[in-house]
Amino acid sequence: MRSGSPSAAALRSRPLSIRTKPRAAPAAAAGADESAAEGEPLSPTSRLVDNLYIVVTIGLGSRLNQPAFSAGISRLIAPHPRFNSIQVTDGSEDGNPRWVRVKVKVEDHIVVPALDAAAVAADPDKALEDYVASLSTLPMARSRPLWEFHFLDFPTSEREVTSTVAIRIHHSLGDGASLMMLLLASARSAADPASLPAMPTRAGAIYARRPRSAGGALAFAALVWSYVVLAWNTVVDLWCFAAMVLFSRGEPHTAPAHTVFSPAADRGVLPEHHNNNRRRFVHRSLCFDDVIFIKNTMNCTVNDVLIGVTSAALSRYYFRKSGGTNTKDIFLRSVIAVNTRPLTSLQVYADMIESGKNNEAAWGNQIGYILLRFHLAMCNDPLAYVRKANKTMDRKKNSLEVAFTHKMCEFFLNTFGLKGGAFIFGGMAENTTIAFSNMVGPTEQIDLYGHPVVFIAPSVYGVPQPVIVHYQSYDRIIKVILSINDQIFPDYRELLDDFAVSFENIMDAASKLST
Repeated sequence: MRSGSPSAAALRSRPLSIRTKPRAAPAAAAGADESAAEGEPLSPTSRLVDNLYIVVTIGLGSRLNQPAFSAGISRLIAPHPRFNSIQVTDGSEDGNPRWVRVKVKVEDHIVVPALDAAAVAADPDKALEDYVASLSTLPMARSRPLWEFHFLDFPTSEREVTSTVAIRIHHSLGDGASLMMLLLASARSAADPASLPAMPTRAGAIYARRPRSAGGALAFAALVWSYVVLAWNTVVDLWCFAAMVLFSRGEPHTAPAHTVFSPAADRGVLPEHHNNNRRRFVHRSLCFDDVIFIKNTMNCTVNDVLIGVTSAALSRYYFRKSGGTNTKDIFLRSVIAVNTRPLTSLQVYADMIESGKNNEAAWGNQIGYILLRFHLAMCNDPLAYVRKANKTMDRKKNSLEVAFTHKMCEFFLNTFGLKGGAFIFGGMAENTTIAFSNMVGPTEQIDLYGHPVVFIAPSVYGVPQPVIVHYQSYDRIIKVILSINDQIFPDYRELLDDFAVSFENIMDAASKLST
């Protein structure tokens, strides 16, 4: 392991479990709450994501006060039903695991690693990056709830960052949207410690709302036609989704085989070995005001801008590495994860923390999917990437792909069991190269258990795609976070730089256009 990288022993003094399957329930689970001994069955989706983990890196603007942070976790995170439950087998014929409540010792979920002081002093950024990357190679002990807080109390080169907390959570506890809302509901506004963080207004469903008819035959015909287009687009998208899962192998692009974006199997990495490969989690800050400026100049959405930046960055990286000048259409198949929950305020999650019950908060994994081809091209005009993204996403908004892919996965899970769901989910994951998501965060600075938060960088590991792109807005910045297989992309830093350069180029072009 590289100098400064922690060993398994350095992560914690207690032994790590290597169990990968839900354990059988003992006669009386140790520390189990007898009133909840029967437990709640794991949802099919929670069973489907058994190998997926969420990692959230949070930069803090002060030294870590471990007692205060631990007290905040004990008061606001640990009481949640999922955070004080373990997965056990209920003894039935099919061996379906259940959530069983246990008594949580917060100190068992807090890790203060003993890193090499000389390596930290020489390059704190690399020491932090190596440590967080090592989490993707270590199992979590299934004898206790599947979440951890890792405290790294040293400054990095990022502006104002004095210490860092890395959170690792098993995906069965919830998806990124629900877990982020839980975290934010336990934080407070830095300007007003008595208030919850201010959140932007969510636009609602991703698909376009049908315009109401104002009367007249032409208006009625336009309304009917809009529904016909919606139905047609939905059928086409679902057919493409099904064909991709059932038949597709590899990328539908015109580039030569065995390129940097070829499927992992073509590069000597077998799908079943993906989860054993270490992931790197790297991020870069972009100015959110500039994103809004581009959005307003181009008359599009924030998501369109971010997809355009991603397409430009992947194009820049691809053509530099391939050395090609092929200007024909080249596409990389990607999947975009979309939160399907109805509009829910942060206060609902705060009430859930107070009551210890889910209440109106839609918990669990509530995700739909969009298949999207990222356009790789050498464009003289940087804004062409945003225009292309805007056109593509406008088409996707006239489709119910998100809702139906969510229901399709649920149907296969409920009808054909775990193998049926794994067939759909696995086919989608193995036949895409890029996974993409965009999450909205607070519009102001927040405090987390008395610590000012500088940035929030969520990501995930355990999926076969070699590149996962996350965007997370917070205050006046937006983080682009890459979860990347460093065996396939040893020069992952160059790819991260391409995101920053592409964003600057698009911003410069938008500035010239606005004048």
